[in-house]
Amino acid sequence: MKPVHLLNLLLILLFLAGCGGGGSTGTAGLPTAEITVIHVPSADTALRAYLDAMQVEDYPTMYTLITQASRDAITQDDFTKRYTDDLNALSAQTVEYNVLSMLTDPQNSQVSFHITYHTALFGDIQRDFNINLVLENGEWRIPWDDSLILPELAGGKHLVTSYVSPARGDIYDRNGNAIATQTDAYALGLVAGEVSPDSENAVFYKLEQLTGVRRESIRFNYENYTAGNYVPVGEASVEAVNASFIMDYNGVQATPYTSRFYEPNLAPNAAGYTLFISKEDYNTYRRLGYSGAERIGWEGVEKWGESYLHGKNAATIYVASPDGTYETALAQVNSEPASSITLTIDKDLQEEAQAAMDGLSGAIVVMEVKTGRVLAMVSSPGFDPNWYDLGNVNRQYMDEQPTFNHAAQGTYPLGSVFKIITMAAALESGIFTPESTWDCQYSFTELLPSGPTLYDWTWEYCNAQKEQTGKDTCSWPPSGLLTLPQGLMRSCDPWFYHIGYTLFTNGKGTLISDMARSFGLGNYTGIEQVAESKGSIPNPTDGTNATSIAIGQGDVQVTPLQVATFISAVANGGTLYRPQLVEKVQPVSGDAISIFHPQANGTLPLTTANLKTIQAAMRSVIQDPKGTAYSRFVGFPFPVAAKTGTAESGATDPHAWFAGYSLADLPDKPDIAVVVLVNNQGEGATWAAPIMRRVMEIYFNGKPQTVYPWESTFGVINPDYGAPAATPTPTTQP
Repeated sequence: MKPVHLLNLLLILLFLAGCGGGGSTGTAGLPTAEITVIHVPSADTALRAYLDAMQVEDYPTMYTLITQASRDAITQDDFTKRYTDDLNALSAQTVEYNVLSMLTDPQNSQVSFHITYHTALFGDIQRDFNINLVLENGEWRIPWDDSLILPELAGGKHLVTSYVSPARGDIYDRNGNAIATQTDAYALGLVAGEVSPDSENAVFYKLEQLTGVRRESIRFNYENYTAGNYVPVGEASVEAVNASFIMDYNGVQATPYTSRFYEPNLAPNAAGYTLFISKEDYNTYRRLGYSGAERIGWEGVEKWGESYLHGKNAATIYVASPDGTYETALAQVNSEPASSITLTIDKDLQEEAQAAMDGLSGAIVVMEVKTGRVLAMVSSPGFDPNWYDLGNVNRQYMDEQPTFNHAAQGTYPLGSVFKIITMAAALESGIFTPESTWDCQYSFTELLPSGPTLYDWTWEYCNAQKEQTGKDTCSWPPSGLLTLPQGLMRSCDPWFYHIGYTLFTNGKGTLISDMARSFGLGNYTGIEQVAESKGSIPNPTDGTNATSIAIGQGDVQVTPLQVATFISAVANGGTLYRPQLVEKVQPVSGDAISIFHPQANGTLPLTTANLKTIQAAMRSVIQDPKGTAYSRFVGFPFPVAAKTGTAESGATDPHAWFAGYSLADLPDKPDIAVVVLVNNQGEGATWAAPIMRRVMEIYFNGKPQTVYPWESTFGVINPDYGAPAATPTPTTQP
């Protein structure tokens, strides 16, 4: 029960005395008592306002609630700094309080309360406080000094914490090969003009093997630096450098350093990198138990797995005198070793897939169709995480690196690969069947008279050939009468314009867009370990817009990762798996603390019969001589289903897409989905399909088997290459 306020008691007595005066027995003539209402502030309210503000670190509000004498003794900035520094030293994450008692008179209020600091390192630190609030200008105020943070800090003392960080955990591929680890490394470079001309090819080749930097880039830089200048190349472990004998060649320069070393060109976007804690994040990490001097994960798995890879610091917190002398230790905690993380990435496949991009800009995603495990994720151009290490002399030559992840963050129109989804919507609409036909000619005129005439890719090829030959005829006839599955096999644009327009005019205008969303487009895949974009799937606004969406153009925007996810679902019978990059988290000793199992995000809304129709149509893209990718897979030893795509990009050349999956059904090689995007390069069958074939060859055979059309030999560009296109960009203008 709270004590009765003395002033309130006096007022009651005065009132009773007034009521009893005058000696009269009647009501007439009774004296009238005048009562003055006096505002009595609540000390409890003032104290709780201060402590509530402390809980949310609202130091300006706290400062207004302390006495004038206290404000005269410390500025608001210093007041804020005292709290911030001491709470950082505590690694305080949250604060709780409990008011224990309060005894108040007109000028003073004696209060007792309890504070608990919940800390990241030291557990709960609890203290009791007793203070006398002071009434100033009709309001209660808190007399403040450092002892209101902790009683031990009376007299201007402060907290200091010493830290010892455990070694950061390693990152491994699925087979136990290190991707990121602490080791001795060399920063490798060349001295321009000092490599013997007879040795150049050998030096450039060895440096490519060590650093993952393409020979063409090494040679270009070497030949364009002023003689005698240092030419930065890349990094390699001491072990790899010693085994290569690269140091036996003149003009090679190697500078040793110890670092968190990343294997060259090994999934940098998936692994991520580390940076020192920024000024903006300093207080946040101090509250998590960091000293503030550590490097932290900045992207990819390094960022996602920070709590595993960092472990827990050993720490001792001291009370220090104003001059900085340590006086007493308040608490101490031992370190907890970091855990390692094993990825689903396959090192060999990842390296070869990155090489398979052949220096082109774009992305590759390789995913197990029945699990969602990502075996390779390529974003090109890539970057070198080692260049973020301050000990690496090559860092000083670092330009801004392209860390953007084209595979998960890049959004692009999907082009004709989207026709898989349009076909699904058509089959589920009840309007179209596998036996439905359309006469696929050069043009599509259903939008007339108010809309434009649209054209098939064969029309573009025919006109291009006429221009080249100067003749009025061409060898690219239109595809003719096609069933719906054949329409996908031939990638007939008018067929799919017709589907989009028909569904829109029959009250099913959003069916294609809804189907795309049910395939996972326009939403996050849930991969978690890397940043990703949602993309965009619009609803059509009119018949013309509906035809554009039906072929994956207009405002359709997707990521290669999303495409790999739905291609896997088509392959496995309809299950959309959440893509995953992490297989397990392994502590220093004991069993894995977390195993990541396949997780389904949903199911494709297709009947079994309609899904099989789509699968067969995708198979015919490769298998049928009229298929748009038939020539690219002649002689390939394993069955493949796929779809070509060429997407208008707003630039001169379109984006090249190719997406498909294997049907090998081998016991030791799970079937995979592969999606290839080549930015602004040309047609899907010309540029993306050969890259997908090479990735499949690497996966099943361990190495490339087929030279690209644009190569004279593996890894060497043929400067005279001018291959004919296979699936040109659909256009709305003749």
